[in-house]
Amino acid sequence: MTNSEIEERLDLPAGWIERRTGIRERRYAAEGEALSDIAVKAGRMALARAGFDPARIGLLVLATSTPDHLLPPTGPLVAHRLGLDGAGAIDMAGACAGFLYALAFADGFVCAQRQPVLVIAANILSRRTNFSDRNSSVLFGDAAGAVLLVPSERPGTGVLGLNLASNGAEYGLIDIPAGGSRRPFSDALAPEETKMRIIDGKAVFAKASALMVKCSEAALARAGLGISDIQHFIPHQANARMMALIERELGVEPGKLLSSVAHYGNSSAATIPFTLSLQAGTREFMAGDRMLMCAAGAGLTGGAVVFGV
Repeated sequence: MTNSEIEERLDLPAGWIERRTGIRERRYAAEGEALSDIAVKAGRMALARAGFDPARIGLLVLATSTPDHLLPPTGPLVAHRLGLDGAGAIDMAGACAGFLYALAFADGFVCAQRQPVLVIAANILSRRTNFSDRNSSVLFGDAAGAVLLVPSERPGTGVLGLNLASNGAEYGLIDIPAGGSRRPFSDALAPEETKMRIIDGKAVFAKASALMVKCSEAALARAGLGISDIQHFIPHQANARMMALIERELGVEPGKLLSSVAHYGNSSAATIPFTLSLQAGTREFMAGDRMLMCAAGAGLTGGAVVFGV
């Protein structure tokens, strides 16, 4: 879905979206394609790249805000389709920070139980976008990404530093008005009431950026590392302006930022693992490398993880 199609629909000047967001295009799932379908594709890719036997996996964690159904959870279906029958499976809703929460949970499980965990983050936000809302429709796309965590005796691997945070005072900045227990589904609901909206884009930009910087600094401190000790910086791909601000405030050195936002947009929790997968084709991740990942989104909920490869 190119910018020109959206700009024409919203009566925006040519080039407006890229100037404001750094996004040129985004992808939408095919008609009839569900969240579980793209999650399974990402999971299969991760397992194939690792050459890993699915029967060894003890847990699947699926970070998503757009499950196949509100009930049952989608994780067990994804696990079944990947051949992980017998493994635990759970959905984790953490909005844009969902992958980092899932990664933290998975790392704890790997360390405590010495069993491999498959983490998948996936969203089909095109099904929850109000295409008449300029704030959200210019940003969001659909994507899935997966990572496989396995026990390791090598020091300096896994989560080295972690900081998770929330700011419930800003709870209503991004929401889907109806469909939950506060305002249940009913025949009287207008369709746009079940679509995502950004109430105050400027406030989201400021609050989310500050949260990501604060969490990143705290995670680095807990790891006993400085920003110069990081080889790869992967922020949530909210938009290019936000990423550049965080990169600048943290003092990230040139060449360390990994980005996919220009061609794939913002897919919420999926952006970080999707970017890792995309970059793995051209960028070498070496044993001993350290990654800094950070995210913030609706809730507000956020966090940062320093991860050793």
